[in-house]
Amino acid sequence: MLPIARQCELLNLPRSSYYYTPQGESAANLRLMRRLDQLYLARPFFGSRKMAVELGVNRKRVQRLMRLMAIEAHYAKPRLSQPASGHTVYPYLLRGVAIEAPNHVWSTDITYVPMHGGFLYLAAVMDWFSRFVLAWELSSTMETGFCVAALEAAFGFGQPRIFNSDQGAQFTSQEFLTPLLARQIQISMDGRGRALDNVFIERLWRSLKYELIYPGDFSDGHALARALKEYFHFYNHQRPHQALGYKTPADLFPLPKTKRKRTP
Repeated sequence: MLPIARQCELLNLPRSSYYYTPQGESAANLRLMRRLDQLYLARPFFGSRKMAVELGVNRKRVQRLMRLMAIEAHYAKPRLSQPASGHTVYPYLLRGVAIEAPNHVWSTDITYVPMHGGFLYLAAVMDWFSRFVLAWELSSTMETGFCVAALEAAFGFGQPRIFNSDQGAQFTSQEFLTPLLARQIQISMDGRGRALDNVFIERLWRSLKYELIYPGDFSDGHALARALKEYFHFYNHQRPHQALGYKTPADLFPLPKTKRKRTP
């Protein structure tokens, strides 16, 4: 192996950068991010100005943390979501469409998940008709890979006619779109500033955070992952949904034989 100095020289990287360990957010910022997340669930129409007033902190601080958390106010404004550079943004296909059966429409989204001393990002794929959570993945970054991993895992249950997402860079990337196009799935993307275009998965995040994340206050990613596995099994197979006539998502989703007796 080449000496570190030579490796840095070849990469045009200062040696100080090689030894640098990125610093996480301060405890004060983590507490503020948790409060921001709770306030965002209660008042998703609040922008950074109102968030700053409500929390009694500097607006620029709130703006930075909201960018880090990947949250924005739910109201119409230009350039709400940033698509991947050079990639196609698809039209929203679901306005006025009656969802007829399982595997008619699937959707995906990403949410910020606070933990004690840190945070992670969670991506999930859901069937709209049954509200069945088909797959989920955790990540410490907003890179596209964990979204693709959730999508590939969801295909273990079949495939939809239409797949809906927002216009974020993860979902407009070629890496994410390729498996959808290869299966001839119609691609739909939320209109700018229209969070309710993906309302079912927004409701999932709300239930998840109030029922598991906030009461749990998990110490690390391993504990969070174990709890999420148990929660999504409960959500799919045991939790009755009022909108489904108090049936569970698993009652309405046609599970493959190999997945019918899933355990937490």
